[in-house]
Amino acid sequence: MAIRNIVKEGDPVLTKICRPVERFDDKLAALLDDMYETMLNGEGVGIAAPQVGILRRIFVIDIGEGKQEFINPKILKTKGKQEGSEGCLSCPGEFGITERPMYVTVSALNRYGDQFTVNAEGFYAKAICHENDHLDGILFKEHVIRKLDPEEIRVAKAMQDKNKKK
Repeated sequence: MAIRNIVKEGDPVLTKICRPVERFDDKLAALLDDMYETMLNGEGVGIAAPQVGILRRIFVIDIGEGKQEFINPKILKTKGKQEGSEGCLSCPGEFGITERPMYVTVSALNRYGDQFTVNAEGFYAKAICHENDHLDGILFKEHVIRKLDPEEIRVAKAMQDKNKKK
């Protein structure tokens, strides 16, 4: 496994629509492992392939319950609304209050090409929506209702750490 460079806001790769994964091989497995290691190193809860410069429909999430890999994800259903703080490894030091669905149902493939479906709620649903947006060239800032000031950022980071440990 290797820690990859995280692409920062301003790089055009973050504004592009990603292509589906077609090959489920050792190269894909290595990318998934590298993405997870990079996410952990950046103290994030999720990372999408374009954030490491790869225009493929892949993201990895760990909200404290272990690694989950999503390949060629499709959000099938959303329900409800939640507002809360959000940040991004590609926009270091920036946080804002966003509005996201409270519940999502997503279908995806695992690293072996097997399909699965997840019903997520709360913080997990927000993380899925955030990472899925990256696959369509959308940054969280497009969902920001209000930017957070430095004290609010400190509190938001503490809440994110708390949510990750649940």
